[in-house]
Amino acid sequence: MEDERRREVGLFRYALIREAADVALRPSERGMLVRQLSLRDHVGVDGRRVRVSRATLDRWIRAWQTGGFAALLPAPRPTGPRTTPELLALAEQLKREAPGRTAAHIREVLDAHTGGAPSARTIQRHFVRVGLNRRGDAAVPRVFGRFQADQRNDLWTGDALHGPPVAGRKTYLFAVIDDYSRALTGYRWGLAEDTLRLEAALHNALAARGVPKVLYVDNGAAFASKQLARACAVLGVRLTHSPPGQPAGRGKIERIFATVRGQFLVEIAARGVADLAELNRLFTSWVERVYHRRAHRETGQPPLERFLGDGDPPAVPSPALLREAFLWSETRSVSKTATVALHGNRYEVDAALVGCVVELVFDPFDLTHVEVRYAGRSMGVATPHVLGRRVHPHAVAGVEVGEVARTGIDYLGLIDAAHDQRDQRTINYHDLARHNDPDNPDDPDDDDGGDPVGAVAP
Repeated sequence: MEDERRREVGLFRYALIREAADVALRPSERGMLVRQLSLRDHVGVDGRRVRVSRATLDRWIRAWQTGGFAALLPAPRPTGPRTTPELLALAEQLKREAPGRTAAHIREVLDAHTGGAPSARTIQRHFVRVGLNRRGDAAVPRVFGRFQADQRNDLWTGDALHGPPVAGRKTYLFAVIDDYSRALTGYRWGLAEDTLRLEAALHNALAARGVPKVLYVDNGAAFASKQLARACAVLGVRLTHSPPGQPAGRGKIERIFATVRGQFLVEIAARGVADLAELNRLFTSWVERVYHRRAHRETGQPPLERFLGDGDPPAVPSPALLREAFLWSETRSVSKTATVALHGNRYEVDAALVGCVVELVFDPFDLTHVEVRYAGRSMGVATPHVLGRRVHPHAVAGVEVGEVARTGIDYLGLIDAAHDQRDQRTINYHDLARHNDPDNPDDPDDDDGGDPVGAVAP
């Protein structure tokens, strides 16, 4: 079939140049004939009308004069794949190792590992040939909304993603995205889906990316807590919850979570992680090195570039305001003995407050220091009288146990190494996230009283 078509093309070319290739013609006569041929339409091999340039006609004439009819035949098409079988086999192995990997992601893995890779379409065609063109989870894709905020920090959306177990302990990712830019403004993996882990992610977001006008979340226990409501009230953020069972408006973060599953968690499943700290470090590297730098399909810009806009960093809250926002509070009635009870502890307060309802403000990790407020004014620090508990009962740290990594190309390790090199010159967002880490409260690197000063990476 291929030889027959080549012969048809050769005959078409010969029919065009036959008269002009006559050796008896003078150069001027041949030039006139070639010019006339180049100005006319001709019926091509496939029946369509085509025009052939004078340069092409001259090239065909020279080819016929030196090589005869065989020189007019087009070169045979390559029958084998241009991509080496070894590279396609490695792509297939990566897919079989972690079926959740997409062709586009496998291309990135190959590029990071070998320094070059075929197109995602080439990889996908190979998967079709070998029967690997199905999603690993066989899930039906969800439909997402098209609304978009007008500018950065107009709207943030927060949600939680259930992640892989780390040495037998289930992990959860709390993440917040900026609707306008699709940038992940804050994120944190933890060992529980509670308010403390949410606050760790949100604190990092506020310190680095500024304060949003609206925070849109679901109705999970962590997002419906009074602690989150207090933090938003202190910072002037309007807290909005989606209707129960109707997650409209959270499509963008669900799409990001799909990307996290298909490009990050699939690599975690392939390589494994030793502990929660490594999971957070690798995720920070992937977000800042890969996700934030890659052009978004809808906006056409990398999320971080779109967030920064003209280069001016957003205004961030002061460390003092951030600390105030993330303190917890409880209301209590002052007894006749001028004492209040708080989670098994008893404190003495100003005797003038007997019979009043006061607000107790405290750090959940330190119940030895409780501030008393009445009618919005500070009434001093309560004096511990009976102190049986030094931390809030919900401020329970997770236990981390090591896990041995499996095998394969360490794509996340390559990204993490590149991110570490960049961190030598820019802000380390992993260190920035060390705000009262609920899964490691005794970390000596935590700064005890001050919150990190917000900054934006260049």
